[in-house]
Amino acid sequence: MVILGIDPGLLYCGYGIIKKDGSKVMLLDYGYLKLSSSKNIAQRLSTIHIFFDQLIQKYQVTDVSLETPFLGKNAQNFLKLGYVRGILYLLVHHHQAIIHEFSPREIKRALTGWGGAPKDQVAHVILNLFPRMEKPEREDVTDALAVTLCGLWNNSRTIPSLR
Repeated sequence: MVILGIDPGLLYCGYGIIKKDGSKVMLLDYGYLKLSSSKNIAQRLSTIHIFFDQLIQKYQVTDVSLETPFLGKNAQNFLKLGYVRGILYLLVHHHQAIIHEFSPREIKRALTGWGGAPKDQVAHVILNLFPRMEKPEREDVTDALAVTLCGLWNNSRTIPSLR
């Protein structure tokens, strides 16, 4: 099983890729896609499509985990995030992968034990679980890895060692 977790956005998309082979779990890749704010939405969506299509192919991704969006103060941002999610859904279907979705509270609870945990606490847990990992410059990356782990744990009866 190879799980791609994505923290979607129109300026930054964090991602993490974990492979589970028996009881062995390996962190394959992580990072973020930075999108230019000078590009229109169609151009950014195309970039997102190409980038994640290549990642899915390169790592032979079997599962994709996404954070469900929440309607904040700006309905336009919520709508635009739906465009990104649509592209990701299309890729999942095209590559015959399985999609998993988790609410922000579910992710925080799974990682920290508390659904209201701040982002820096989630990042702290991620860095403790992957001690060889350098601290990423953006929280989008640790958020994506948290989503990735939820996809892993959702498919496992027991939580494997991540060392």
